[in-house]
Amino acid sequence: MNPTIAMATIMIGLAMTGAVLAGPGHKPGHGHSHEAKTAYGVPGDPGKPARIVHIAMREADGKMLFVPDRIEVRRGEQIRFMLRNNGKVDHEFVLATLEENLKHAEEMKKNPDMEHDDPNARRLAPGKTGQILWRFIKTGEFDFACLIPGHRESGMFGTVIVK
Repeated sequence: MNPTIAMATIMIGLAMTGAVLAGPGHKPGHGHSHEAKTAYGVPGDPGKPARIVHIAMREADGKMLFVPDRIEVRRGEQIRFMLRNNGKVDHEFVLATLEENLKHAEEMKKNPDMEHDDPNARRLAPGKTGQILWRFIKTGEFDFACLIPGHRESGMFGTVIVK
């Protein structure tokens, strides 16, 4: 057998068994990785000042919500998102472009227990807190959402507007 074909066959077999290494910050089977620099910014520098933005996650009247669900920042500004799950179920905060979050939501439907260890995402149990430190380097509108299956569809998403 041609060595190139043999290697491709081995890689396909490994991928089918889940033995291929996951991208940085993801458990095996997650299927993608983040680069340090993204369209929506870069992880923050803990040694530099940051504006604090508190975000609560909760359920109310049959909906799942972020409060607030709209945030305005200046290009170059560093934000420390202080997250608190005030709900009765797990929620997560995933910051990305709308396109990336919609694609990621589809992956989550296939693997709903996927856990995140990324600078732009945190999953929190009820009553727990967490934070994300992020610097926005480009202007535009960016998305944050809970990508646990059914949560985004129940209204759990928001927008960061970078001016």
